[in-house]
Amino acid sequence: MAVNVLGLVAIAVFYVIILIIGIVAGRKSTKSNDAEELFVANRSFGLFVASFTTAATMVGGGYINGTAEAMGRDGMVWAIGPIGYNIGMAIAGIVIAPKVRRMEFSTIFDPFQQRYGNKMGGLLFFPELLGDLFWEAAILGALGTTLSIVLGLNMTMSVIVSACVAVVYTFFGGLYAVAYTDVIQLFFMGIGLVLAIPFAINNPAVDMSRVETSWTGTLEPAMIGVYIDTICMLIMGGMPWQALYQRVLACKSPALAQKATLLAAAISLVLAIPPAAVGAIGAATDWNATDFDGHIPLEYSQWTHIFPMVLQYLCPVSVSIIGIGAVSAAVMSSADSCVLATGSVFANNIYKNIFRPKASDREIVWVLRGTIVAVGAAGAAIALTVGSVYGLFILCADLMYVIQFPQLVCVLWLKCANTYGSFIGFFVGLFLRVAGGEPFLNIDSLINYPLYHEEYGQLFPFKTLSMLCSLFSIIGFSYVTEQLFTRDILSKKFDVFRCYTDNEDIQNPDDVDMERKEPLMTDKDQFRNGRYELRTQNNANSF
Repeated sequence: MAVNVLGLVAIAVFYVIILIIGIVAGRKSTKSNDAEELFVANRSFGLFVASFTTAATMVGGGYINGTAEAMGRDGMVWAIGPIGYNIGMAIAGIVIAPKVRRMEFSTIFDPFQQRYGNKMGGLLFFPELLGDLFWEAAILGALGTTLSIVLGLNMTMSVIVSACVAVVYTFFGGLYAVAYTDVIQLFFMGIGLVLAIPFAINNPAVDMSRVETSWTGTLEPAMIGVYIDTICMLIMGGMPWQALYQRVLACKSPALAQKATLLAAAISLVLAIPPAAVGAIGAATDWNATDFDGHIPLEYSQWTHIFPMVLQYLCPVSVSIIGIGAVSAAVMSSADSCVLATGSVFANNIYKNIFRPKASDREIVWVLRGTIVAVGAAGAAIALTVGSVYGLFILCADLMYVIQFPQLVCVLWLKCANTYGSFIGFFVGLFLRVAGGEPFLNIDSLINYPLYHEEYGQLFPFKTLSMLCSLFSIIGFSYVTEQLFTRDILSKKFDVFRCYTDNEDIQNPDDVDMERKEPLMTDKDQFRNGRYELRTQNNANSF
């Protein structure tokens, strides 16, 4: 296939514009060389920037291409990715966002390390790392297939160049660069996605009557367990992400964080409609009447390319180029968020808190930048070796649901939650999930849960079971160990995680409440000890 030179020039110009905007927007943070500004942009985001950057982070290439893939191949009943993720984001906005913003954390892993210790908090970083890598791979893979089909570019080169652009401006500008480029990219997305629909649907090869009875899809009774599992995973697995709370923590106030998250969920849900429509159009197309020379009817794996196929074969060249701009914008807006989120947690919670507590801001900044490059490269490598974009889009929420969600719930609301419970819950959830197998990664099952089918695999909602077992393990072991140590049933010399052993001496008399003869406790101190209570006034302002 010949390279579309006009399209190549247009995409190159778009990338240069985004790169310049990102670097210019990031100059504020690079001048100060302050790690806190790179992490949370000095907590300066208003409603407009906060909501737009959060929505743009959600609407990535996997979101667009994956929704079109699921809608076209399986029907609306299975195109539940955007619905689940946005419901989860809305719930997080109502319940979690004001609470964590009020505490002024730097990352969402701060509460884990303050409650459970730095090392346990560091262990909980790995599900986030894998989730971000799968997420980045999904969106880069979506862009790679789009550029290769529509412009005739080599997919490997497309993925590498796209990853490099996102990494470069994130490298220099941190959250400032990411947020302000997200705003521009969101407008590109909206225009490009909507513009393609009227041209595609009016193509002579498209007859929407072909999908009058099939566009809704079907849900076989045997698949109800899988369906429930998937919906729950998307809703609750979409709630613990650092990329979301990085924007929440950058808002000016808890109340604004709540409003921005809810508005972002509404925006991103609306932006799921155009790719869903494109998927339905692809299913209603007589591909024999187009220039498409692939296998007809479309094979299962071909549906992952349905969005770029509609752009290429059903739209004029100018419209397809604009559509590519939409996908490119979506990829940039999410890829930069992935690498920055992982880089922020590694630099702040792993490198600084565990290995180099006395590290300077300059050192932390360079660790952040090095991690951004490494994560960007790893995500690009995965994108070049996977099949279904929608599979990665769903899979990235998997461990976040089974492991991270129960951990987040317990650390924020369970006063007795401790390191023992967290540690056991982590491995209980991980074992039960991995033992169920994962066909997408060619992992065979060790446990055949109820309703197991030789051909279709696990039909029981075992991911939800794994999550619940992890949750109850955290609660149960935390409660038991608290009773053992606080009632002196077990000697504190066995408190290996030092949850109930206090060796800190009071150094400053000003830090002591002289009436009660005990140290004054800040909000974070109270949170660390499981005694943080929401104040009535804050409840009224935020909820």
